[in-house]
Amino acid sequence: MVKKILIAVAVLLLALLALVATRPDHYTVKRSTTIAVPADKVFALLADFHVWSQWSPWEKLDPAMKKTWSGATSGVGAIYEWNGNDQVGKGRMTIVETTPGKQVKIKLEFLEPWQSISDTRFDLTAQGGQTTVDWVMDGRADGLAHKTMGLLMDMDKMVGGDFEKGLADLKALAEKQP
Repeated sequence: MVKKILIAVAVLLLALLALVATRPDHYTVKRSTTIAVPADKVFALLADFHVWSQWSPWEKLDPAMKKTWSGATSGVGAIYEWNGNDQVGKGRMTIVETTPGKQVKIKLEFLEPWQSISDTRFDLTAQGGQTTVDWVMDGRADGLAHKTMGLLMDMDKMVGGDFEKGLADLKALAEKQP
C-alpha cells in the first residue's frame, strides 16, 4: 500500500514538473488609454518620478510608504525607491531610456516580498491634440520557481487592474493641467 502511494505521489510530482516546464518563460502586461493633451505634456508626467505620487495606483495602497529619489531629477538616470506595506513591498525604478514625447523605458526591480526584474515602458502616440499611452511591462519567468509561481499568480490579473487605475489617474491629472 505504501509503495502504491509513493508511486502515485511520484507520478503526480512528475506531472507537475512537466506542466511547469511547459509554462512560458516570458510575460507581458499591457494597458492603454487616450489622453486629450499633447504627448509632450504626458511625457513630462511620466519622466519625472516626483510627479508619480499624483497618479500612481500604488501610492494609494500605502500613503505612509517611504520614498527616496536619486540620480537625475527626471529622465534618464532618475531613480525612485520605495519601501512600504505588504501591498506595495520594496523596490526600485530607474529610467533607462527616453525619447521625448514618444517613450519612457524603466527598469523595475522588486526586492520584497519577492525579487524580480521587469522592463516597463510607456509608449506615447500623438494623434492631433490627443495622446494614446500604452503602459507595458515585460518580464522573465525563467527557472522552476518563477514558472511554478506563474501557475498560482497570473501577472496580467495581478498588475493589469493597477495599470488601468494608474492610467485613469494619469489621464485625469494630465487633462486638468493648464
